Amino acid sequence: MWGIIATWRMAVEGISEASHILQEKGDAGDAIETAIKAVEDFPYYKSVGYGGLPNEEMEVELDAAYMDGNTLSIGAVAAIKDFANPVSIARRLSKEKVNNILVGEGAEKFAHKEGFERKNMLTDRAKIHYRNRVKEVREQEIKPYAGHDTVGMVCLDQQGKMTSATSTSGLFMKKKGRVGDSPIAGSGFYVDSSVGGASATGLGEDLMKGCISYEIVRLMAEGMHPQAACEKAVNQLDHRLKERRGHAGDLSLIAMNNKGEWGVATNIEGFSFAVATENQEPIVYLTKNKDGKCIHEVASQEWLDHYMKTRMAPLEEK
Repeated sequence: MWGIIATWRMAVEGISEASHILQEKGDAGDAIETAIKAVEDFPYYKSVGYGGLPNEEMEVELDAAYMDGNTLSIGAVAAIKDFANPVSIARRLSKEKVNNILVGEGAEKFAHKEGFERKNMLTDRAKIHYRNRVKEVREQEIKPYAGHDTVGMVCLDQQGKMTSATSTSGLFMKKKGRVGDSPIAGSGFYVDSSVGGASATGLGEDLMKGCISYEIVRLMAEGMHPQAACEKAVNQLDHRLKERRGHAGDLSLIAMNNKGEWGVATNIEGFSFAVATENQEPIVYLTKNKDGKCIHEVASQEWLDHYMKTRMAPLEEK
């Protein structure tokens, strides 16, 4: 049995590439890195990698993480600039005995020393988005923050090895140096090959308040199906945040256990995810939370066409 699940529609091409690796008895680490790099390299996705939206100083700062479920090894980078594939740097760090999480200049020095590709990650489209947002904030008094669509994945290969990984440019117009949940073990991701894995997307500041990826893996370890574990963790954190703080940010989680069974839960409208298994071709689902239960529907071709059309539409400065 093999499988791979990922947050958002943007991951489907990547998991399609990964599925070929997994079908041929390839390694879950190679498969998940290949899948995330496909998202990082596509310039029309504005929340991950090349084309990611910048911070308030118009710099693209990227976060990424990788975890090996066999060894529990973790690697992560945060607030790294000018490197093409932060997930690959994170995976390389996971092989170190210490210094597994590097930030900012330290992460960049390590990446340069290890020969990773330098690249200016700020695209012309991202510059237009930035200038338009600055104008909107000035003229309409709207909040600057928007866009926190982390790509997160969990992967199972035919040898029973599981991995989890994330990559994001974080909140649009964030403070310089801001780091969300994505590179934080237990919050943005967690995986244990003896149980399963989970990954998160949404508002990192709130996702971290529940260590929610670890919580889902813990619930699965107690025998809970991934779907039930996701729903319980998301609903409980959503309720707790609203009770304590009056509001809960976006919380969306994906999970897969070591049998290839998967689950997804969200507290927002319009969350999409992509999944492929030995018995299922790569497919995109839309999910919504109805009275605590999440209902998944296959995305229509019309929805898929509209998704790409809006993301690749020409941009003009306002």
